[in-house]
Amino acid sequence: MAPEVLYRKYRPQNFKDVVGQEAIVSALKQEIADKATAHAYLFCGARGTGKTSVARIMARELGCSPKDLYEIDAASNTSVDDVRELRDGVRSLPFESDVKVYIIDEVHMLSKSAFNALLKTLEEPPAHVIFILATTELHKVPETVISRCELHSFKQPTVETLAEVVTKVSKKEGYKIDKSGARLIASLGAGSFRDTLGVLQKVLSGVESSEEVTAEDVRLLMGEPADNLVIDFLDALLSASAGKALAVVKNISDHSGNIKIFTRRVLDDLRFVMLIKYAPDMKVVIKTSVREEIFNKLETLSNHDNSNKISAVLKELLDAYDAIGTTYLSELPLELAIVNICEKLGVKK
Repeated sequence: MAPEVLYRKYRPQNFKDVVGQEAIVSALKQEIADKATAHAYLFCGARGTGKTSVARIMARELGCSPKDLYEIDAASNTSVDDVRELRDGVRSLPFESDVKVYIIDEVHMLSKSAFNALLKTLEEPPAHVIFILATTELHKVPETVISRCELHSFKQPTVETLAEVVTKVSKKEGYKIDKSGARLIASLGAGSFRDTLGVLQKVLSGVESSEEVTAEDVRLLMGEPADNLVIDFLDALLSASAGKALAVVKNISDHSGNIKIFTRRVLDDLRFVMLIKYAPDMKVVIKTSVREEIFNKLETLSNHDNSNKISAVLKELLDAYDAIGTTYLSELPLELAIVNICEKLGVKK
């Protein structure tokens, strides 16, 4: 039997297991205790932040049995006919609970006609029905739908929060991971509990449980670039040295490195450089996110002659990041960004 996927194995089963969404959990628990729940909720936030998990927990806390819990993937059921079928089912009484709960995931994927069909039911649902809608793209949900729901915005967990989860799950799985390794996995998780545990699973599958997992282990297994390589790249970029910057990209490509991961690291570190330059009060927070040696190098870059062009460089790199994976040469979008940036700053060899 294949091992259970970590994000499923450690999915929160009750409110006390939910991490990083304390304000939302507190509000929902109080509503349930006061028997003052809304008839419709809208959970919004980035993927992997716990929206569906909290929705399922809430259904259980309301006493909804599995027979009376309906989970609908709006991405696969987008038509008005699908919503009409749902609307007809809403009228029937629960099988064995006091309440029926409908969880509609990725609700922004519904068609315009489907949203219109859903509106009346959201406005005046039967007393035995509660809707919990979830979306990663709130701006695509009509205002008429949002206004009929109690809105809760799920925030992305910090690297520190994700690192704590990595450490705890690793221990439960029989592995030991050092602090820097946990932080690196958390960083690669990009603000998602699900993605972080996915990275952790890949790392743990490649190491022995008798050995302590280090940041270097994570880098080797995930194709993560060394810190100094990122710093060298940023220095070359701000110095408008296209040749040096392109050589770093070639080095990563030649050694089967992941260009997408490298570009994300570049974006993370260059953002830190920008914050150090324009928001010096944030230095204390940034110091907790990187090693002292790397922080000192980032601080040096914040005083670079071209550091006042960082926002434009970041914009160019963001566009490149989005394009990576859409071309047959994965490194091409980053290479084009390098040339564009260096041409604007004044190309040097």
